[in-house]
Amino acid sequence: MDMNIILITTLVIAAAGLVVGIGLVAAGKAFRVEVDEREVAVRECLPGNNCGACGFAGCDALAAAVAKGEASVNACPVGGAAAAEKIAAIMGTSADAVARKVAFVRCKGSCDVTKPQGNYIGIRDCRSAALSGLNLPSCGYGCLGLGSCVTVCPENAVHVVDGVAVVNEARCVGCGLCVKACPKGLIELVPADASERVRCSNRDKGPAVKKICSAGCIGCMLCVKQCEAGAISVTDNLAHIDYEKCTRCGKCAAKCPVKVITAPAAEPAAEENPA
Repeated sequence: MDMNIILITTLVIAAAGLVVGIGLVAAGKAFRVEVDEREVAVRECLPGNNCGACGFAGCDALAAAVAKGEASVNACPVGGAAAAEKIAAIMGTSADAVARKVAFVRCKGSCDVTKPQGNYIGIRDCRSAALSGLNLPSCGYGCLGLGSCVTVCPENAVHVVDGVAVVNEARCVGCGLCVKACPKGLIELVPADASERVRCSNRDKGPAVKKICSAGCIGCMLCVKQCEAGAISVTDNLAHIDYEKCTRCGKCAAKCPVKVITAPAAEPAAEENPA
């Protein structure tokens, strides 16, 4: 083979490689996306659950929003105060104190105080049962006990005990995923220090409630009369507590005739998974 041909071929390939390389460098500069170093640092402080409880698509999206000033440094409920303080330091600001919140199931209709209307044979999921139109517990407002909330909890903080979902508050991070998963809307986020909570969602009148659940709110108004802070009201036959007004005195719980207003310590230990 003629050496001139080999030399020319080598030079052509080298020239082509040089042109391609220059083109790639130019393209890289033209389409380069600037990365905010603060965004990277904030992302490292987030837990990586990608649960969406912050209102963003995931931890990456939240980190980007925080870096742009579009989200609070304490927007992550899972990371809590520790993450908020680190993120605040990165952003050169301060983390406002945010009261810890935990999930709370507004139902006390366990197997010993209410009876099921029938057996459900199907997907073991509350949402599926609700879509079927069947009402398993005798109380139409009560917990279905099939564990949709259990399935979505990233911290294994929710279990079904005696037919009712119960939250282990020591493990709960207040992400709110169980709140979204409950088709009955029975779960809410409440201040962790809220010592009195209404464990009922039944809005029927007292006599109707007593027929189906011995632990349901009967709307008797005794709690309202006991509350000196005006923190309790009864709407649609159901007691509600304004936690911002509540002084945690415990008088409402002591006076409640059906003991539906209970403190967290009165809730059973949550260790049983749904069948």
